[in-house]
Parts: sequence; structure tokens; C-alpha cells
Amino acid sequence: MEITVKPHSISFLGLASFIFFFGCTSFDGCAQQVIDNLSLPEGFSVEIYASDVPDVRQMVLSNGGMVYAGSRDAGKIYAIADHDNDFQADTVYTIDEDLRLPSGVAYRGGSLYVGAVSRILRYDDIDERLEDPPEPVVVSDSYPSEGHHGWKFIAFGPDGKLYVPVGAPCNICDSDKEMYASITKMSADGSNREIIAHGVRNSVGFDWHPETGELWFTDNGRDWMGDNQPPCELNHLTEKGQHFGYPYKHGSGIWDPEFGEQGKDSGQTFRPPARELGPHVAPLGMIFYTGDLFPEEYQHDILIAEHGSWNRSEKVGYRITRVSLNGDKAGSYESFAEGWLQENDAVWGRPVDLLQLSDGSVLISDDHRGVIYRVTYNP
Repeated sequence: MEITVKPHSISFLGLASFIFFFGCTSFDGCAQQVIDNLSLPEGFSVEIYASDVPDVRQMVLSNGGMVYAGSRDAGKIYAIADHDNDFQADTVYTIDEDLRLPSGVAYRGGSLYVGAVSRILRYDDIDERLEDPPEPVVVSDSYPSEGHHGWKFIAFGPDGKLYVPVGAPCNICDSDKEMYASITKMSADGSNREIIAHGVRNSVGFDWHPETGELWFTDNGRDWMGDNQPPCELNHLTEKGQHFGYPYKHGSGIWDPEFGEQGKDSGQTFRPPARELGPHVAPLGMIFYTGDLFPEEYQHDILIAEHGSWNRSEKVGYRITRVSLNGDKAGSYESFAEGWLQENDAVWGRPVDLLQLSDGSVLISDDHRGVIYRVTYNP
């Protein structure tokens, strides 16, 4: 299925949503209101890269420059094409639909990989098949089928392996199945799967340090311990098999009220987060910035999409944050782009994932609005 889009085009339902929230009469006007209310550091600007991408989640770039994206509840996989190379989308293709929570996408060797809860699917020669997508090959169908934290973020690492996290099937529980609350990796054909990290409640974003090749990942903290604890986390895996605390310990030193004593008696060493993030901010996608467009001080810093809280008495998150690094140590944690959360807890957007383009600009997906933004820098 193909949808041709013009700059700032949007579906009827999307436009109706914008009119309802903003009181404007066209997508151009509504989109401009969103853009005008976003705050970024001096010299940075943001524009709409693509619209009419309902429920857009993780993004990945093919070798040919095509942006692919998953969704969650929409059940669709998209290809977002910039045919004239002007860094603004021209066409949105639907590669597949009626899938179960196909949030995660990865690309390797001409093929698009999709994480859909219990299954990893592969679409071969995808760049050449946009108007006639191939039937998917099932790479693996042996991941847990629970929907709770079942949607995936997937990516190929520098070792050529496909990394697939498996969330906890609950808010807080101690499952007897080793695969839950873990990060796994496997060969591209689905073989040689192994667990590389334990105690990871729900990671929906990760990236590898451009120099060390080590894995860093976000993790969503548990709910119902109050507005201000526990923190969400940015974690750093330095050795295979490290345990990051869940469900026993949260953040750097908060023992769980239900499972904490069990953790203390276990003799297990729990690795603390590289950086505690805000409580309930729901950190999802993250990238190490490696482009030449942003100022030099951004080089190898981490940008995180904070999807935003859902059960806090006052909402937090709904922004892009920046974590600076000093070597392999996480330093400052500050807002980079905000404004999707307005007065009276009005939600104008929910960032999900980030993707760096060839010119060094950065895309941000927003599943609440079904749009993708593009951040540039011009001093």
C-alpha cells in the first residue's frame, strides 16, 4: 500500500485530532503550533519530516537511505521514502499490516527484520519491493507471547548479532522463566540465541558506544512506588551476564518492598545504572550522536526519547534528553528538546525513537501524533 504525502500532509483522523487539541483548521497551522512550542538549545531547529505515520515507533535506516518504522497498536510496518533527497519524506508505504505489536525494526544485508512479540520476521530485498512487499520469513517464533511488555526494540550490534530484549510480563514479579526481564542476542538466522543481561524490566531502546562497542540501554522503572521513585535507568553492559537489579533492586539503592529481601539474600551482585533518569519518564529509544552537523561537544553524547509518564499525579517526560559522557562514564542529564507536554498536563506529542540521518540531522518519532520530526543545527 502506498500513500503519497506532501509537506505537512496528514490523514483526516490525524487532522481531526490536531483541530480538537489546538483549535486550528489545517494541519499546516496545527503542526506549526507544535513546532513553535518546542524548545531546543540555541541554533537548533525542528521541522516535520513525515506525517500520516500512525502510531510510529522504532525507526531504522537501510543502506539505500530508506527509513523503515514499526508501530505498536496500529499493527503496521512503514517505509518512509525521501525520493528527491531533500530530507523531507515524499511517500509512506505500508510494508505489512495486521501484525501483533510490530514495534521493533532492524536492517541488515538488504533485509528488514521486524520484532512482533513472539516472532522475529524478515522481509528480503525490501528496498526494491516497496510497492509489492514480499511475504515475511519467520526467523524465530519462540519468544514469549505475553503482551505485557511484549513489544520489542531490536537492532544489530557491531558483532553482527541481532539483539532482542524480553520485558517482564508484569509490573513487578519474579518469574521462574530465565528469559523474562532480559536482553538476548542471536545470529541473523535465529540460531545461537543466548541471554546477555538479566534484571532488565523493560528495555525499549539501546545503542553501542561508537569507540568501545559496548552496549548501553534504557530501562523503564516499575510502577506504584509513588510519584518520585524508583528512577528510570540508563544502563551500561560491560560483561555478559550482568544483572541490573529487577525485581529486587531499583536505581542505585532502592530495594523493592516486595522482593528486596529476597534480593539481599541471593548473593547476587546487581550492577547499578550508569545514570539514574527521572522517575516514570519512560525512556525508550536512545542513540549515541556521531554526526558532523551538531556542535562538537555533542559528539558521542547520548540522546534519549522520554515517552512520558502514564500514572504519575503530575506528568513528566515527553521530551528528548541529553546525557553527556566523560570517557565511559555518564555525566550530566538535561533536557534537549521539550514542549510536547504543555500546561495543565496537556500532551501534544510523545517521543519514541531517534534516528541519525546521513547529514547528521536526527529524526524523532512521535506515536501520539503519528509524525516524525527532523532536528537540524545551523549556528
